[in-house]
Amino acid sequence: MSSPEAPVTVLIADDDPVTRSGLSTLLGAQPGLTVVGQAADGVEVVEQVRRLRPDVVLMDVRMPRRNGIEATRELLNAGDGTPPKVVVITTFENDDYVTAALSAGASGFVLKRRPVPQIAEAVRVAAAGEAILFPAALRRMVAARPLNSAEALPRAALTGREEEVLRLMATGSSNPEIAESLAVSLETVKTHVGNVLTKLGAQNRTHAVVIAYESGLVVPGLQGA
Repeated sequence: MSSPEAPVTVLIADDDPVTRSGLSTLLGAQPGLTVVGQAADGVEVVEQVRRLRPDVVLMDVRMPRRNGIEATRELLNAGDGTPPKVVVITTFENDDYVTAALSAGASGFVLKRRPVPQIAEAVRVAAAGEAILFPAALRRMVAARPLNSAEALPRAALTGREEEVLRLMATGSSNPEIAESLAVSLETVKTHVGNVLTKLGAQNRTHAVVIAYESGLVVPGLQGA
């Protein structure tokens, strides 16, 4: 994995060779990014990650042999070192595959039609360990899925304050914004966020928000954008 001064290394996974080639060329020209490899399906993704150890995988979800959901789950649960961050790249923001990939632990998603500098920024944000949250789009996706509160919310109940923090996370608020909203210190917020992730068994902030929506703890349409 790269040091803070080194370029962010990226693996591009897409079954369309034209898309792979185009993204590789365009992202490779962006400041602070180095494309180290490409994969045409989920099986290749796992093999390439083990060989190249990229910081971020830009992952299409609809691929042959093994889709991006299964590949994301395998990468993040392999237990063989620090896994890469996964950013889903998709054509449609309301794709059920995207929500499933977020539930599997992807850090966020970005639309293929976005300008390349925005895709590059999503990669950098993920590499820095932050979530790529698009609250309005995420609400729409989760609202269309069946409510599954019995399974989606773990039995380890959140405290009242942790629920407040999670609801603010669902609006896309950063830790400093949450601290300001709740009139607490940044370190206190970081502690609460860590507790939320641990109790929900979430890979990251995005995954925690998906769980909150799917369990009914956060109701789509009632949270701020």
